[in-house]
Amino acid sequence: AVMWRAVAAAASAPARALCRAPPLPPPPPRRRAVSVSVSPTAGLADERVETRVVGLGPGQPVTLRAVAADERGCLFQSCAHYRADSRGELHLGTDASHGGDYTGVEPMGLFWSLAPAGMERPYQRLVPRSTGTPMKVEVLVHQGHSLPSALPGPVVAKTEVQRWFTAPGVRRIRLKEGGVRGSLFLPPGDGPFPGVIDMYGDEGGLIEFRSSLLAARGFAALSLPYFDFEDLPKVMKEFNLEYFEEAARFLRRHPKVKGPGVGVIGTGKGAELGLSMITFLPEVVATVSISGCSSNTVADLHYGEMTLPGLRFDMNKVSVSDTGIFDTFEALDDPTNPANSPCTIPIEKAEGRFLLVVGEGDRMWKSSLYAELAIGRLRQHGKENFELLSYPGAGHRIDPPSTPFCQVAMDRVLGVPVLGGGESKAHAHAQEHSWRKIQEFLRLHLG
Repeated sequence: AVMWRAVAAAASAPARALCRAPPLPPPPPRRRAVSVSVSPTAGLADERVETRVVGLGPGQPVTLRAVAADERGCLFQSCAHYRADSRGELHLGTDASHGGDYTGVEPMGLFWSLAPAGMERPYQRLVPRSTGTPMKVEVLVHQGHSLPSALPGPVVAKTEVQRWFTAPGVRRIRLKEGGVRGSLFLPPGDGPFPGVIDMYGDEGGLIEFRSSLLAARGFAALSLPYFDFEDLPKVMKEFNLEYFEEAARFLRRHPKVKGPGVGVIGTGKGAELGLSMITFLPEVVATVSISGCSSNTVADLHYGEMTLPGLRFDMNKVSVSDTGIFDTFEALDDPTNPANSPCTIPIEKAEGRFLLVVGEGDRMWKSSLYAELAIGRLRQHGKENFELLSYPGAGHRIDPPSTPFCQVAMDRVLGVPVLGGGESKAHAHAQEHSWRKIQEFLRLHLG
Protein backbone atom coordinates (compact mmCIF):
# COMPACT_ATOMS: atom_id res chain seq x y z
CA ALA A 1 0.00 0.00 0.00
CA VAL A 2 2.84 2.31 0.85
CA MET A 3 4.42 1.51 -2.47
CA TRP A 4 1.24 2.39 -4.40
CA ARG A 5 0.87 5.64 -2.53
CA ALA A 6 4.46 6.56 -3.49
CA VAL A 7 3.82 5.61 -7.16
CA ALA A 8 0.57 7.62 -7.19
CA ALA A 9 2.33 10.62 -5.65
CA ALA A 10 5.12 10.40 -8.22
CA ALA A 11 2.57 10.11 -11.07
CA SER A 12 0.51 13.07 -9.86
CA ALA A 13 3.45 15.47 -9.48
CA PRO A 14 3.75 16.31 -13.24
CA ALA A 15 -0.08 16.49 -13.45
CA ARG A 16 -0.14 19.16 -10.70
CA ALA A 17 2.61 21.00 -12.50
CA LEU A 18 0.52 20.93 -15.69
CA CYS A 19 -2.57 22.26 -13.86
CA ARG A 20 -0.69 25.25 -12.34
CA ALA A 21 -1.38 28.52 -14.26
CA PRO A 22 1.60 29.75 -16.27
CA PRO A 23 3.16 33.00 -15.02
CA LEU A 24 1.34 36.13 -16.33
CA PRO A 25 3.18 38.28 -18.89
CA PRO A 26 4.24 41.70 -17.56
CA PRO A 27 1.44 44.30 -18.00
CA PRO A 28 1.82 46.61 -21.02
CA PRO A 29 3.15 50.05 -20.12
CA ARG A 30 0.24 52.28 -19.14
CA ARG A 31 -0.43 54.93 -21.76
CA ARG A 32 -0.39 58.45 -20.40
CA ALA A 33 -3.68 60.26 -20.26
CA VAL A 34 -4.12 62.52 -23.28
CA SER A 35 -3.20 66.12 -22.54
CA VAL A 36 -2.81 69.30 -24.58
CA SER A 37 -0.56 72.19 -23.60
CA VAL A 38 -0.22 75.68 -25.07
CA SER A 39 2.86 77.65 -24.06
CA PRO A 40 2.83 80.35 -22.88
CA THR A 41 -0.62 79.97 -21.37
CA ALA A 42 -0.81 83.77 -21.14
CA GLY A 43 1.09 86.14 -23.41
CA LEU A 44 0.89 88.98 -25.90
CA ALA A 45 -1.52 88.46 -28.80
CA ASP A 46 1.20 89.09 -31.40
CA GLU A 47 3.41 86.27 -30.03
CA ARG A 48 3.57 82.71 -31.30
CA VAL A 49 2.57 79.91 -28.98
CA GLU A 50 3.71 76.27 -28.90
CA THR A 51 0.88 73.72 -28.94
CA ARG A 52 1.62 70.07 -28.04
CA VAL A 53 -0.54 66.99 -27.50
CA VAL A 54 0.79 63.87 -25.69
CA GLY A 55 -0.70 60.54 -24.65
CA LEU A 56 -2.30 59.59 -28.00
CA GLY A 57 -1.92 56.24 -29.75
CA PRO A 58 0.69 56.04 -32.53
CA GLY A 59 -0.86 57.51 -35.70
CA GLN A 60 -4.12 58.30 -33.91
CA PRO A 61 -6.31 60.76 -35.88
CA VAL A 62 -7.55 63.78 -33.92
CA THR A 63 -9.23 67.09 -34.65
CA LEU A 64 -7.89 70.15 -32.85
CA ARG A 65 -10.37 72.97 -32.31
CA ALA A 66 -10.04 76.51 -31.01
CA VAL A 67 -13.05 78.35 -29.59
CA ALA A 68 -13.23 82.03 -28.54
CA ALA A 69 -15.92 84.61 -27.86
CA ASP A 70 -15.83 88.36 -28.41
CA GLU A 71 -17.05 90.95 -25.90
CA ARG A 72 -20.62 90.64 -27.21
CA GLY A 73 -20.61 86.87 -26.72
CA CYS A 74 -20.36 86.01 -30.43
CA LEU A 75 -18.67 82.62 -30.79
CA PHE A 76 -15.72 82.00 -33.14
CA GLN A 77 -14.11 78.65 -33.87
CA SER A 78 -11.57 76.85 -36.06
CA CYS A 79 -10.45 73.25 -36.55
CA ALA A 80 -7.66 71.21 -38.11
CA HIS A 81 -6.96 67.49 -38.65
CA TYR A 82 -3.79 65.87 -37.32
CA ARG A 83 -2.27 62.42 -36.80
CA ALA A 84 -0.09 61.57 -33.83
CA ASP A 85 3.51 60.50 -34.48
CA SER A 86 4.93 57.07 -33.56
CA ARG A 87 5.22 58.13 -29.91
CA GLY A 88 1.59 59.29 -29.78
CA GLU A 89 2.55 62.98 -29.75
CA LEU A 90 1.76 66.08 -31.78
CA HIS A 91 3.65 69.35 -32.08
CA LEU A 92 1.94 72.06 -34.16
CA GLY A 93 5.32 73.69 -34.80
CA THR A 94 6.52 70.69 -36.83
CA ASP A 95 3.49 68.51 -37.63
CA ALA A 96 1.22 69.27 -40.57
CA SER A 97 -2.54 69.59 -40.59
CA HIS A 98 -4.15 67.33 -43.20
CA GLY A 99 -7.52 69.08 -43.37
CA GLY A 100 -10.04 71.31 -41.66
CA ASP A 101 -9.65 75.10 -41.88
CA TYR A 102 -6.02 74.96 -43.06
CA THR A 103 -3.36 72.47 -44.13
CA GLY A 104 0.41 72.24 -43.66
CA VAL A 105 2.68 73.16 -40.76
CA GLU A 106 1.04 76.24 -39.26
CA PRO A 107 1.92 76.79 -35.57
CA MET A 108 -0.70 79.58 -35.27
CA GLY A 109 -3.26 78.22 -37.74
CA LEU A 110 -5.93 77.60 -35.08
CA PHE A 111 -5.77 81.29 -34.13
CA TRP A 112 -5.71 83.05 -37.51
CA SER A 113 -8.42 80.78 -38.94
CA LEU A 114 -10.97 81.58 -36.19
CA ALA A 115 -14.27 82.50 -37.87
CA PRO A 116 -17.87 83.01 -36.70
CA ALA A 117 -19.41 79.71 -35.57
CA GLY A 118 -22.21 78.24 -37.68
CA MET A 119 -25.01 79.61 -35.51
CA GLU A 120 -23.60 83.17 -35.54
CA ARG A 121 -24.07 85.94 -38.08
CA PRO A 122 -21.36 85.57 -40.74
CA TYR A 123 -18.79 88.21 -41.82
CA GLN A 124 -17.98 89.44 -38.31
CA ARG A 125 -14.42 90.32 -37.28
CA LEU A 126 -12.84 88.99 -34.10
CA VAL A 127 -11.04 92.12 -32.89
CA PRO A 128 -10.92 93.30 -29.29
CA ARG A 129 -12.87 96.40 -28.36
CA SER A 130 -11.17 96.57 -24.97
CA THR A 131 -7.43 96.12 -24.44
CA GLY A 132 -7.62 95.64 -20.66
CA THR A 133 -8.90 92.05 -20.70
CA PRO A 134 -7.41 89.08 -22.57
CA MET A 135 -9.01 87.15 -25.38
CA LYS A 136 -9.55 83.66 -23.95
CA VAL A 137 -9.14 80.82 -26.44
CA GLU A 138 -10.06 77.25 -25.54
CA VAL A 139 -8.06 74.58 -27.39
CA LEU A 140 -9.74 71.15 -27.56
CA VAL A 141 -8.58 67.75 -28.83
CA HIS A 142 -11.35 65.56 -30.32
CA GLN A 143 -11.24 61.89 -31.35
CA GLY A 144 -11.14 61.33 -35.12
CA HIS A 145 -11.38 63.77 -37.99
CA SER A 146 -14.51 65.90 -38.22
CA LEU A 147 -15.37 68.51 -40.82
CA PRO A 148 -15.60 72.17 -39.74
CA SER A 149 -19.40 72.15 -40.08
CA ALA A 150 -19.94 68.69 -38.53
CA LEU A 151 -20.35 67.68 -34.90
CA PRO A 152 -16.85 66.86 -33.58
CA GLY A 153 -15.98 63.58 -31.85
CA PRO A 154 -15.60 63.17 -28.08
CA VAL A 155 -13.20 65.58 -26.33
CA VAL A 156 -10.09 63.79 -25.03
CA ALA A 157 -8.20 66.86 -23.76
CA LYS A 158 -8.55 70.62 -23.50
CA THR A 159 -6.82 73.73 -22.18
CA GLU A 160 -7.24 77.50 -22.22
CA VAL A 161 -4.84 80.20 -23.38
CA GLN A 162 -5.04 83.96 -22.73
CA ARG A 163 -4.05 86.37 -25.52
CA TRP A 164 -3.30 89.83 -24.09
CA PHE A 165 -3.28 93.08 -26.07
CA THR A 166 -1.40 94.96 -23.39
CA ALA A 167 1.67 94.25 -21.26
CA PRO A 168 2.24 94.77 -17.53
CA GLY A 169 3.08 98.42 -16.88
CA VAL A 170 1.60 99.82 -20.11
CA ARG A 171 -0.45 102.93 -19.30
CA ARG A 172 -3.61 103.90 -21.20
CA ILE A 173 -4.54 107.56 -21.01
CA ARG A 174 -7.87 108.68 -22.48
CA LEU A 175 -7.30 111.88 -24.39
CA LYS A 176 -9.35 115.04 -24.60
CA GLU A 177 -6.60 117.51 -25.47
CA GLY A 178 -7.88 120.61 -27.28
CA GLY A 179 -9.76 119.18 -30.25
CA VAL A 180 -7.88 115.85 -30.19
CA ARG A 181 -9.60 112.66 -29.02
CA GLY A 182 -8.30 109.14 -28.53
CA SER A 183 -6.10 107.05 -26.27
CA LEU A 184 -2.40 107.39 -25.57
CA PHE A 185 -0.57 104.16 -24.68
CA LEU A 186 2.77 104.53 -22.90
CA PRO A 187 5.27 101.69 -22.34
CA PRO A 188 6.53 100.98 -18.82
CA GLY A 189 9.65 102.89 -17.76
CA ASP A 190 10.93 106.42 -18.01
CA GLY A 191 11.46 106.58 -21.76
CA PRO A 192 11.65 108.60 -23.84
CA PHE A 193 10.04 106.38 -26.49
CA PRO A 194 9.52 106.70 -30.25
CA GLY A 195 6.08 108.24 -30.82
CA VAL A 196 3.54 106.84 -33.30
CA ILE A 197 0.01 107.95 -34.31
CA ASP A 198 -2.19 104.95 -35.17
CA MET A 199 -5.30 105.23 -37.40
CA TYR A 200 -7.73 102.81 -39.00
CA GLY A 201 -10.11 103.21 -41.93
CA ASP A 202 -13.69 103.99 -42.80
CA GLU A 203 -15.17 101.94 -39.94
CA GLY A 204 -14.62 105.01 -37.73
CA GLY A 205 -14.57 105.11 -33.94
CA LEU A 206 -11.67 104.34 -31.62
CA ILE A 207 -9.70 101.16 -32.40
CA GLU A 208 -6.99 100.59 -29.80
CA PHE A 209 -5.54 97.08 -30.03
CA ARG A 210 -2.69 97.90 -32.44
CA SER A 211 -1.67 100.96 -30.39
CA SER A 212 -1.71 98.89 -27.22
CA LEU A 213 0.51 96.21 -28.80
CA LEU A 214 2.88 98.90 -30.10
CA ALA A 215 3.20 100.23 -26.54
CA ALA A 216 3.98 96.71 -25.33
CA ARG A 217 6.80 96.75 -27.93
CA GLY A 218 8.26 100.04 -26.71
CA PHE A 219 6.40 102.76 -28.65
CA ALA A 220 4.38 105.67 -27.29
CA ALA A 221 1.30 105.07 -29.44
CA LEU A 222 -1.61 107.47 -29.89
CA SER A 223 -4.76 105.70 -31.11
CA LEU A 224 -6.40 108.52 -33.06
CA PRO A 225 -10.07 108.41 -34.12
CA TYR A 226 -11.10 111.02 -36.69
CA PHE A 227 -14.85 110.51 -37.06
CA ASP A 228 -17.80 108.78 -35.36
CA PHE A 229 -16.33 109.16 -31.87
CA GLU A 230 -17.52 111.46 -29.05
CA ASP A 231 -17.80 115.01 -30.45
CA LEU A 232 -15.92 114.29 -33.70
CA PRO A 233 -17.87 114.40 -37.02
CA LYS A 234 -20.34 111.54 -37.35
CA VAL A 235 -19.53 110.74 -40.98
CA MET A 236 -16.64 111.12 -43.43
CA LYS A 237 -17.77 114.27 -45.19
CA GLU A 238 -14.71 116.51 -45.02
CA PHE A 239 -11.60 116.69 -42.88
CA ASN A 240 -9.25 119.41 -41.71
CA LEU A 241 -5.58 118.48 -41.55
CA GLU A 242 -5.27 120.88 -38.59
CA TYR A 243 -6.88 118.19 -36.41
CA PHE A 244 -4.11 115.73 -37.31
CA GLU A 245 -1.49 118.48 -36.94
CA GLU A 246 -2.70 119.15 -33.40
CA ALA A 247 -2.38 115.43 -32.61
CA ALA A 248 1.16 115.28 -34.07
CA ARG A 249 2.24 118.36 -32.09
CA PHE A 250 0.73 116.99 -28.87
CA LEU A 251 2.59 113.69 -29.29
CA ARG A 252 5.89 115.32 -30.26
CA ARG A 253 5.80 117.62 -27.22
CA HIS A 254 4.94 114.82 -24.77
CA PRO A 255 7.77 114.36 -22.22
CA LYS A 256 7.78 110.58 -22.77
CA VAL A 257 8.27 110.92 -26.55
CA LYS A 258 11.75 110.99 -28.09
CA GLY A 259 11.37 113.30 -31.04
CA PRO A 260 12.43 115.26 -32.94
CA GLY A 261 9.60 113.84 -35.11
CA VAL A 262 6.81 111.28 -34.80
CA GLY A 263 5.57 108.47 -37.02
CA VAL A 264 2.17 107.43 -38.36
CA ILE A 265 0.77 103.95 -39.02
CA GLY A 266 -2.53 103.77 -40.86
CA THR A 267 -4.76 101.25 -42.63
CA GLY A 268 -7.06 102.12 -45.57
CA LYS A 269 -8.33 105.69 -45.17
CA GLY A 270 -5.99 106.03 -42.16
CA ALA A 271 -3.02 105.14 -44.39
CA GLU A 272 -4.01 107.77 -46.92
CA LEU A 273 -4.32 110.39 -44.14
CA GLY A 274 -0.85 109.33 -43.01
CA LEU A 275 0.49 110.10 -46.49
CA SER A 276 -1.03 113.60 -46.29
CA MET A 277 0.39 114.11 -42.80
CA ILE A 278 3.98 113.29 -43.78
CA THR A 279 3.58 115.46 -46.90
CA PHE A 280 2.34 118.62 -45.16
CA LEU A 281 3.32 118.33 -41.46
CA PRO A 282 7.01 118.71 -40.51
CA GLU A 283 6.31 116.92 -37.19
CA VAL A 284 5.75 113.63 -39.08
CA VAL A 285 9.00 112.02 -40.27
CA ALA A 286 7.93 108.41 -41.03
CA THR A 287 4.68 106.84 -42.17
CA VAL A 288 3.50 103.25 -42.59
CA SER A 289 0.77 103.02 -45.24
CA ILE A 290 -1.14 99.72 -45.09
CA SER A 291 -3.45 99.24 -48.10
CA GLY A 292 -3.64 103.00 -48.65
CA CYS A 293 -4.40 105.12 -51.71
CA SER A 294 -1.91 107.62 -53.16
CA SER A 295 -4.76 110.10 -53.74
CA ASN A 296 -7.16 111.65 -51.26
CA THR A 297 -10.47 109.74 -51.32
CA VAL A 298 -14.15 110.19 -50.44
CA ALA A 299 -13.89 113.26 -48.14
CA ASP A 300 -12.27 116.55 -49.12
CA LEU A 301 -9.18 117.39 -47.06
CA HIS A 302 -8.58 121.05 -46.12
CA TYR A 303 -5.39 122.58 -44.78
CA GLY A 304 -5.39 126.35 -44.51
CA GLU A 305 -6.21 127.68 -47.99
CA MET A 306 -5.47 124.33 -49.66
CA THR A 307 -8.07 121.66 -50.48
CA LEU A 308 -7.42 118.15 -51.76
CA PRO A 309 -10.74 116.94 -53.22
CA GLY A 310 -11.61 113.31 -52.61
CA LEU A 311 -11.85 110.65 -55.31
CA ARG A 312 -15.42 109.30 -55.34
CA PHE A 313 -16.84 105.80 -55.36
CA ASP A 314 -19.13 105.00 -58.29
CA MET A 315 -21.70 102.59 -56.85
CA ASN A 316 -22.66 101.56 -60.40
CA LYS A 317 -19.25 99.87 -60.61
CA VAL A 318 -19.86 97.73 -57.51
CA SER A 319 -20.60 94.12 -58.39
CA VAL A 320 -22.68 91.86 -56.15
CA SER A 321 -22.23 88.08 -56.07
CA ASP A 322 -25.05 85.51 -56.01
CA THR A 323 -24.53 85.24 -52.24
CA GLY A 324 -24.94 89.01 -51.77
CA ILE A 325 -21.28 89.92 -51.28
CA PHE A 326 -20.29 93.38 -52.58
CA ASP A 327 -17.05 93.75 -54.59
CA THR A 328 -15.86 97.39 -54.65
CA PHE A 329 -12.58 96.73 -56.48
CA GLU A 330 -13.48 98.77 -59.60
CA ALA A 331 -15.63 101.40 -57.88
CA LEU A 332 -13.13 104.11 -56.91
CA ASP A 333 -12.52 106.83 -59.51
CA ASP A 334 -9.33 106.24 -61.51
CA PRO A 335 -6.48 108.24 -59.92
CA THR A 336 -4.49 108.05 -63.19
CA ASN A 337 -7.20 109.98 -65.05
CA PRO A 338 -5.81 113.54 -65.57
CA ALA A 339 -9.21 114.91 -64.51
CA ASN A 340 -8.51 113.46 -61.03
CA SER A 341 -5.01 114.89 -60.62
CA PRO A 342 -6.17 117.53 -58.06
CA CYS A 343 -6.89 114.60 -55.69
CA THR A 344 -3.29 113.31 -55.82
CA ILE A 345 -1.32 113.69 -52.57
CA PRO A 346 1.96 115.47 -53.50
CA ILE A 347 4.09 113.05 -51.47
CA GLU A 348 7.25 114.15 -53.28
CA LYS A 349 7.22 117.18 -50.92
CA ALA A 350 7.77 114.90 -47.92
CA GLU A 351 11.20 114.88 -46.28
CA GLY A 352 10.48 111.74 -44.26
CA ARG A 353 10.38 108.01 -45.00
CA PHE A 354 7.59 105.81 -46.38
CA LEU A 355 6.84 102.14 -45.76
CA LEU A 356 4.13 100.93 -48.16
CA VAL A 357 2.46 97.64 -47.18
CA VAL A 358 0.03 96.02 -49.65
CA GLY A 359 -1.73 92.72 -50.17
CA GLU A 360 -1.75 91.72 -53.83
CA GLY A 361 -5.10 89.98 -53.26
CA ASP A 362 -6.77 93.16 -51.90
CA ARG A 363 -10.28 93.43 -53.41
CA MET A 364 -11.43 96.45 -51.41
CA TRP A 365 -9.54 98.65 -53.84
CA LYS A 366 -6.38 98.59 -55.97
CA SER A 367 -3.81 99.13 -53.23
CA SER A 368 -1.01 97.46 -55.25
CA LEU A 369 -1.59 99.93 -58.10
CA TYR A 370 -1.76 102.87 -55.67
CA ALA A 371 1.60 101.84 -54.16
CA GLU A 372 3.10 101.69 -57.67
CA LEU A 373 1.75 105.18 -58.40
CA ALA A 374 3.23 106.52 -55.16
CA ILE A 375 6.63 104.98 -55.89
CA GLY A 376 6.54 106.25 -59.49
CA ARG A 377 5.79 109.76 -58.25
CA LEU A 378 8.66 109.69 -55.74
CA ARG A 379 11.13 108.35 -58.31
CA GLN A 380 9.98 110.90 -60.85
CA HIS A 381 11.20 113.54 -58.38
CA GLY A 382 14.50 111.75 -57.74
CA LYS A 383 13.47 110.28 -54.39
CA GLU A 384 14.20 106.82 -52.98
CA ASN A 385 12.83 107.48 -49.47
CA PHE A 386 10.51 104.46 -49.48
CA GLU A 387 10.29 100.71 -48.90
CA LEU A 388 7.60 98.43 -50.33
CA LEU A 389 6.27 95.24 -48.74
CA SER A 390 4.00 93.56 -51.30
CA TYR A 391 2.43 90.23 -50.32
CA PRO A 392 0.96 87.80 -52.90
CA GLY A 393 -2.34 86.35 -51.67
CA ALA A 394 -2.82 88.84 -48.82
CA GLY A 395 -6.05 90.84 -48.59
CA HIS A 396 -6.96 94.37 -47.54
CA ARG A 397 -6.65 94.64 -43.77
CA ILE A 398 -3.16 93.53 -42.74
CA ASP A 399 -3.22 93.58 -38.92
CA PRO A 400 -0.79 92.38 -36.21
CA PRO A 401 0.03 88.63 -36.27
CA SER A 402 -2.64 85.98 -35.64
CA THR A 403 -5.50 88.47 -36.04
CA PRO A 404 -8.14 86.16 -37.59
CA PHE A 405 -8.37 86.41 -41.36
CA CYS A 406 -11.66 87.87 -42.59
CA GLN A 407 -12.05 87.65 -46.36
CA VAL A 408 -15.52 89.23 -46.27
CA ALA A 409 -16.54 91.71 -43.57
CA MET A 410 -19.68 93.66 -42.79
CA ASP A 411 -19.26 97.28 -43.88
CA ARG A 412 -20.25 99.64 -41.08
CA VAL A 413 -21.51 102.36 -43.45
CA LEU A 414 -23.21 100.29 -46.16
CA GLY A 415 -24.42 97.57 -43.79
CA VAL A 416 -23.59 94.88 -46.36
CA PRO A 417 -20.82 92.26 -46.62
CA VAL A 418 -17.86 93.63 -48.60
CA LEU A 419 -15.06 91.55 -50.11
CA GLY A 420 -11.66 92.34 -48.63
CA GLY A 421 -9.93 89.65 -50.68
CA GLY A 422 -6.93 87.47 -49.99
CA GLU A 423 -6.36 83.87 -48.94
CA SER A 424 -6.10 82.91 -45.27
CA LYS A 425 -2.64 81.31 -45.11
CA ALA A 426 -0.90 83.93 -47.30
CA HIS A 427 -2.63 86.71 -45.37
CA ALA A 428 -1.56 85.25 -42.02
CA HIS A 429 2.06 85.04 -43.18
CA ALA A 430 1.90 88.64 -44.43
CA GLN A 431 0.65 89.81 -41.02
CA GLU A 432 3.48 88.08 -39.19
CA HIS A 433 6.25 89.29 -41.53
CA SER A 434 4.98 92.88 -41.91
CA TRP A 435 4.54 93.40 -38.15
CA ARG A 436 8.22 92.70 -37.58
CA LYS A 437 9.27 94.94 -40.52
CA ILE A 438 6.96 97.78 -39.40
CA GLN A 439 8.56 97.86 -35.95
CA GLU A 440 12.06 97.80 -37.47
CA PHE A 441 11.14 100.68 -39.81
CA LEU A 442 9.66 102.84 -37.03
CA ARG A 443 12.60 102.22 -34.69
CA LEU A 444 15.10 103.07 -37.40
CA HIS A 445 13.48 106.36 -38.43
CA LEU A 446 12.14 107.54 -35.06
CA GLY A 447 15.39 107.05 -33.15
